[in-house]
Amino acid sequence: MWTDGACKGNPGIGGWGALLRSGGHTKELFGGEATTTNNRMELTAVIEALGALNRRSTVLLHVDSTYVMQGIQSWIAGWKRNGWRTASKQPVKNADLWRLLDAAVAEHDVQWKWVKGHAGDPGNEAADALANRGVDQVRAGAR
Repeated sequence: MWTDGACKGNPGIGGWGALLRSGGHTKELFGGEATTTNNRMELTAVIEALGALNRRSTVLLHVDSTYVMQGIQSWIAGWKRNGWRTASKQPVKNADLWRLLDAAVAEHDVQWKWVKGHAGDPGNEAADALANRGVDQVRAGAR
């Protein structure tokens, strides 16, 4: 599984994309929002990708977002322990999506893999293209 988010302006029009592969099957997902941020689209991509699975699965999840990787692997335990507040006692940004991601991850056996964005990884490039399709879809609907 590869996921990516895109935003034209930050905040601005955003899109998310996900490429799911299992055996010989491939599924492409994308969507977007008229006003959002890149981080929200990165989180949404992962949430939507995991939500598309119809049973508990073992997933190798590729992301190019250090925000998502650090959040899910390092920060989230402290945020939950501190009532969704940061170490400096500020509310966690995007807490609504972090809660959804936490619940989605709990439904599967997820192994996280960071990949450098725009560096030729075919799955990441496909997820990026899907995220941009999400942006284009929102733009087309906004006219």
